[in-house]
Formats: sequence, structure tokens, C-alpha cells
Amino acid sequence: MSPHQPTSRPAAGAPGVPWNRQRLRSNNEWLLLELLRTGGGTSRAQLARDTGLSKPTVSAALADLEQAGLVREAGWVSPERGRTAVLYEVDPTAGHVLGVDIGRARLRVAVADLAGTVVARRDVANRGRTADAVADAVVAAAREATAEAGLGAADIVHAVIGTPGVWDEERRGVRYATSLPGWGRPGLFDRIGEGLGTAVTVANDANLAALGEYTLGAGRGSRMFAYLLVGTGLGLGVVKDGELLLGAHGALGEIGLVPLPALAGGRPGVEGAVGGPGAVGGPGGTTLEQEAAADAVVRAAREFGLEGPGGRQLTAKRVFELARAGDAAALRAVHREAERLAYAVAVLSAVLDPDLLVLGGGIGSSADLLLEPLEQALGRFSLMHPTLAPSLLGAEAVLLGAVSTALETARPEVFERRTARL
Repeated sequence: MSPHQPTSRPAAGAPGVPWNRQRLRSNNEWLLLELLRTGGGTSRAQLARDTGLSKPTVSAALADLEQAGLVREAGWVSPERGRTAVLYEVDPTAGHVLGVDIGRARLRVAVADLAGTVVARRDVANRGRTADAVADAVVAAAREATAEAGLGAADIVHAVIGTPGVWDEERRGVRYATSLPGWGRPGLFDRIGEGLGTAVTVANDANLAALGEYTLGAGRGSRMFAYLLVGTGLGLGVVKDGELLLGAHGALGEIGLVPLPALAGGRPGVEGAVGGPGAVGGPGGTTLEQEAAADAVVRAAREFGLEGPGGRQLTAKRVFELARAGDAAALRAVHREAERLAYAVAVLSAVLDPDLLVLGGGIGSSADLLLEPLEQALGRFSLMHPTLAPSLLGAEAVLLGAVSTALETARPEVFERRTARL
């Protein structure tokens, strides 16, 4: 489901849903609630015109929604003709959600209300040396953010956790999370859910970033949009006509697992030729993630003679900083990274044919340096050229995608809970 579309509920009379007066009243209330959420403050008369419902029906439904704490008065409107009318809006404090972004370097947590407004957040370094330590750090950060928002665990309706890898429901763990050692152990996310004290959904970080970017960023309006997450790992999220594509086993987008074949004694080199300068490889080649993620940028920089400042550890971030300053070795490393990414874009372009590809993640945030050489290399690798663009959400893409996804579950759940009391 597109995160920007109103969440649907089974209509009265639909197959398997018996018709009754209570169901009809509930459907009317949900319809009004969604119109208020997407349209903002609206009068009763306008709601009646928009829905075709009678004014008495709208008035009764609004009274029930207000009693349930789902809507509230938002002010008054005084038209040139006619009487002053009360405006109504959704009460965003009726429920809250939790979004979590787990990366090898950082842990990000956000608490948001039902309007999607972030009311508290935490952004901390990931210092966990074991999977359990990382899980506990996530719980601690989430509890701190929840407390800062003046809420308790019971106030969080749903949590969505973005993580590298693919969720396996049967074994209750993630697969392919190579950037976080031990992260695929079954039961680890159950431990997080118990610590949070709320229902948890686990989703791939690149998929969430794609949803975030489609809803709020550079992907808006695209028919076939791909988000390439380049950081400590390499992942891809694809949104077609507002729907996230997952594949038969949820692993669509694990492009980092694609091997770079050792053709003619090497892989795509710095100058763009297979087996060209800088090419290495063995009989089986290596994967795209091994050759295009952050560690590969550091390896390339060292190969070209770059060392960490003052003997300190060299990082991909530092390589890009030096490249901006004109350092020759750093620039060569950046161009090699562009070559590797061009191969990835060529592969996904041939398979998916997206009209837009957005570059995101820690490495992707340096699109100012990468896009031009990436375009040039892509011209050598492929006849298919999607439009390339930098992420507008930057480091927030996964987190905002997690919040947006959590709201898709939370909004109808809050409605059901509160209207059931009437």
C-alpha cells in the first residue's frame, strides 16, 4: 500500500463482511477521519458535500469521533454568506508510533504522533560489540525517546525497525545482514519487541528508505522509482506506482549479493574496462557490496596511497572530504566507487527499467562527487539510463520510512480501539 494513500478498511457488504448498521456507522466515521487526515481542518457542511452523506449523519459521526478522542475542533470559519461554522481536524495525539533505523555505525529512533510529526528522537553511535548489545542499545534509545515525549510503552501503538537483511518470519530472524555480525540470530528481534513492550514489524532498511523518499523526498510522482542505499552495505528499494516491490521471498533489492565476475582476469576497473587498471579478482569474483560499500572506498584510497590523518583510522567519510579538497588519491578512489556503482545501476536498469534512481545512504550523501562520474561510467556500461538524483532526505530516509510504515498499521488500529469503546 502506498504510504501516502488513505488506509482502507473492509466496506460493509464486501465479501466476508456482513452488513449491519454498526458496520455502516463505523465505515462512515472512518471515511470522515481519513478525509480530515488528508485534507486538514474542514467544516461539517464541507464534509457532507465531499462524502455525499447527509448533514445529520456527518454531525453524528463527528460527535462520536470527538468523544473517542480521534477528532477535535480546529477553529472557526466565517464565510461571506451563511453562518459561522466549526472546523474539525484529526487529533494527532490519539496514538503514537516508533520508527527505528539500525545501522552498523549509528542507531536512530523517532517517536511520532498520528500526523507523522516527530515528537522525540535519539541518534547515537552504535557501539555494541555483540548482537545482544546492539539490541539492548536500541531498546534503551527507544525508551529514552518515549520518555522524552512524555509517553509510556503502552502509548506506542506500533514500532517498525529498519535493518540490513531480509526478515524471515518462520525463523524469526533476518537473513543476509552481513554488515552486522550475529544479527541474523533467530529470536533477536523478539528480544527487542519484548524490551519495547509493543508490537514490532521488521523491514529492510533500503525498502524503508525507498518508501520515505517516495513519500517525502525525491521519488514523489515517479512511476518506477529505485533507491540505491550505499553505506556500510549496499541495498536497493523499488517502488512501482506507489507500491513497494518485495519479490517472492522478500529479497528483491539485495543487489549487494550480486557477484562481480572475474572476466579477462579482473572486474570493472577504474577506467571502466573489465580487467582494466585497478582490476583484481579471482575465479569467483566478489560481490557488489564488497566492492562498492564504505570499506571498499577506504581500501581503494589506501591502494592509491592515502593514509589516515595523523595515523588515525581512515574512513570513507574522510576520503570524500579529501576528494572535495582536491586530493588526487581520494579523487581516484571516488571515481573507482562511481565505476562500481555504475555496474550496479546497469544491472538494475536492465532488469527493472526505473524512470528514476535516487542515490542515498552514507556514501550516497556524497552525490555531489559521485553523480557526474557515475553518469559517465553508466554511459560505457549500459544503453539504459534512468534519471539519477541525490536523496532529499539524506540520513533520515530509513527512519522516516519506518515512521510512515508504522503509521499505516497504527491509524486503523487506533480507530478500532477507540471506537470500540463507544
